[in-house]
Amino acid sequence: MLPYTTLDEAEAALGRNLTVAETLWFNYSAKKSDYHLYCHNILILFLIFSVVPLPLVFTSLWRSGGFDKYKIQPKVKLSPSETFKCYKDVMFMFFFVVGPLQLVSYPSVKMIGIRTNLPLPSGWEVFLQLLVYFMVEDFTNYWIHRFLHGKWGYEKIHKVHHEYTAPIGFAAPYAHWAEVLILGIPSFLGPAMVPGHMITFWLWIALRQIEAIETHSGLSCKIVGDFKFSSGLPFLDVGINMHNSRARTLVLLFISWIYDFPWTPTKYIPFYGGADYHDYHHYVGGQSQSNFASVFTYCDFIYGTDKGYRFQKKLLWKLKKGVENGVDQNGGSYYVPTQDLKSD
Repeated sequence: MLPYTTLDEAEAALGRNLTVAETLWFNYSAKKSDYHLYCHNILILFLIFSVVPLPLVFTSLWRSGGFDKYKIQPKVKLSPSETFKCYKDVMFMFFFVVGPLQLVSYPSVKMIGIRTNLPLPSGWEVFLQLLVYFMVEDFTNYWIHRFLHGKWGYEKIHKVHHEYTAPIGFAAPYAHWAEVLILGIPSFLGPAMVPGHMITFWLWIALRQIEAIETHSGLSCKIVGDFKFSSGLPFLDVGINMHNSRARTLVLLFISWIYDFPWTPTKYIPFYGGADYHDYHHYVGGQSQSNFASVFTYCDFIYGTDKGYRFQKKLLWKLKKGVENGVDQNGGSYYVPTQDLKSD
């Protein structure tokens, strides 16, 4: 709770007039306890989990709207009832695990020094703190994620999250209760190392969950043009054996080259993984030793755990060149020898 009862007292304590943002914060928070303000996290998470995935889910379900071309795995489609079941399971976890965890974790938030008073942080302060939070969470999450793909971690805990081999936005927080608790640690480490204002903490929680939903959307940021269709499956008109399930999956999974998905600003963030990157991890599933990164890809690159993904990207590049050279120039067929997609 703010130690001021009036705006005049707040201005006298700061030695200046309050900004518009600080005035709004004072009017909203002056009579609320710090615990009450911290519990806003529960409302923020509920709204994000309930509302943010909706446009992505409607895009996936709206099959007649021409959006199938944006799906990374267009053959895999969930019905509205299956999608709603995923949401119900997530809400069950939210009310019985995430919510109670938020309520009991308040003492740790006070201990590390997250503040609610004035002045408010500057824009640069918020940006730099959020950058630290993302980097710390990304590095820590990477190693926990790799551990969960060990035999014990996957069979006992992580396989729940991988029930969706072609993820949707609602499936971002879909996981075993133990995984939800474990992955709360990386999210808390950044604010513990560089504590900031409660508003920064709210913003961090919101942005991290929105990013996870976008990453699990199953919609590619880019598409390949000039598809033909056969039995509902898009493929390039080249001499590749589309009856080979691995070859077909290669084409379906990595349609990410020519036209940009115009409303995806994350494509401009350096080293950002995104839906294409994480969708590969879900497709490979339990055998995956690739693409563990939660947000950025630098850990996978440094430790060599993006080899399978880069290998398949290289094959797609060869396929694209084959279309341009082998088919257009020679009139022949171009065949890409495939290997087990789940080997790396």
